Amino acid sequence: MKENVLDVLMYLFENYMDEGPDFQPDQESLADELAQAGFPKAEIVKAFAWLEGLAALRSSEASSPANASLKSLRVYSEDEHKKMDTAARGFLLFLEQGGVLDAAARELVIDRVMALETDEMDLEQMKWIILMVLFNQPGQEQAYAWMEDLVFNETQGALN
Repeated sequence: MKENVLDVLMYLFENYMDEGPDFQPDQESLADELAQAGFPKAEIVKAFAWLEGLAALRSSEASSPANASLKSLRVYSEDEHKKMDTAARGFLLFLEQGGVLDAAARELVIDRVMALETDEMDLEQMKWIILMVLFNQPGQEQAYAWMEDLVFNETQGALN
């Protein structure tokens, strides 16, 4: 089975989300655990870099909260169109119009999607990225809870 960065991120999220966004485990022991779980070393390194990028964006967004209340229309670049299918882009718009995401959170999601080395991002993968971004953003607890219900309830329904 070919594991990718998103698989590593989902594994980390599912196994460590109870620890909270400020959880700072020993990266070496966590990498060992991921390797024992069957993830390739290269994908583990990329996943850690992705998480570090998210943490860096979290601290930079905290310093500019004025952007959070802006209403805007997002025009996607050609690369963004290629990576995110119509359903994924439509879901972002739905969440923004419903007040789950603000413009700043939407941009964080898009940034993290584009940081992944995948050719395409489908709707299910997009939901996981949104969940991870909201989890790491202060003041987004209600939006995170809504997304968590959506992701995990759909996952449970698919498993039954």
